[in-house]
Amino acid sequence: MAKSKSAPDIWLIVSILLILTIGLIMVYSASAVLSFNEFGDSFYYLKRQMLFALLGVGAMFLTMNTDYWAWRKISKPGLLICFGLLILVLIPGIGVVRGGARSWLGIGSFGIQPSEFMKLAMVIFLSKMLADRQGQITSFTKGLLPPLSIMGAAFGLIMLQPDLGTGTVMVGASLLVIFTAGARLAHLGSLALLGVAGLVGLVLAAPYRLQRITAFLDPWQDPLGAGYQAIQSLYAIGPGGLVGLGLGMSRQKYNYLPEPQTDFIFSILAEELGFIGGMAIIMLFLIVVWRGIRAAITAPDSFGSLLAVGITGIIAVQVLINIGVVIGMFPVTGITLPLVSYGGSSLTLLLTALGILLNISRYSR
Repeated sequence: MAKSKSAPDIWLIVSILLILTIGLIMVYSASAVLSFNEFGDSFYYLKRQMLFALLGVGAMFLTMNTDYWAWRKISKPGLLICFGLLILVLIPGIGVVRGGARSWLGIGSFGIQPSEFMKLAMVIFLSKMLADRQGQITSFTKGLLPPLSIMGAAFGLIMLQPDLGTGTVMVGASLLVIFTAGARLAHLGSLALLGVAGLVGLVLAAPYRLQRITAFLDPWQDPLGAGYQAIQSLYAIGPGGLVGLGLGMSRQKYNYLPEPQTDFIFSILAEELGFIGGMAIIMLFLIVVWRGIRAAITAPDSFGSLLAVGITGIIAVQVLINIGVVIGMFPVTGITLPLVSYGGSSLTLLLTALGILLNISRYSR
């Protein structure tokens, strides 16, 4: 299909780069004390994050200038490779255990997280599959069951690590693609009930997940155990007030809030920059979601539309869960804040995905 190319969405580029810049500043602010105590270098985490940010921005500009139809051609082998990596990471001696989950491949402190790559591979594959089967999506057996089976297989492998947070983001973004493709609400509603039942089963099957639920309902039942992170997060956000304590002036990063540079970096941001700073980063994410939806609506073909929905969904679901956890709306799940939290695999993958979204925006009708 012939498509006319224009400049990428400037709103989207500026918002992404602003979020990334804020993220680098907050990674340093949140981690300086921790990294000095652990490595004798207050810039340790910042230097690593800047390295991955440079790699990610390079990947973003590369994918921004690569026709998004190229991803359609490699969607199947890409998915198979990610499935292979998810299996490989489960093998003792090959997969690296971090934070209680066998979800990393790598040597020493450098590694990749295959489940992060599966999120993008899954939405690319589903976008192609559903674009090719537009007339069958209303059929449960022919249209809906095949993509759900593939998604369920990936989710099962991710849960064996276990990594409920990343699996939830992948499922959420995938379901948005399936819904946008035209799946019947009656089918999705029935599956949602089964999903809730399955989630209850997963929670009951693992004591630590049940502890997180009880800690979510009343963190003060175990203030030094399961409820510790939730309580310390609220202790960070509360004193921030309207304008915050000032950049670099967080108290909770002094070994009160565990790993403040990753899952709970928004707590430190709200403590130092206040309600205004917190709302500013949320507004930037809302602009990314808005422009992502616009790219989906104006894409010249169904594959581009579904792919834009999937990439936007990854960002939106991850932001919703992370901030929801930080402010006490959801149980602790171990989800990072996109482009802000420390983490090489996540940062590089998300910037690559956003480059694809920017490329789709170049072909808007």
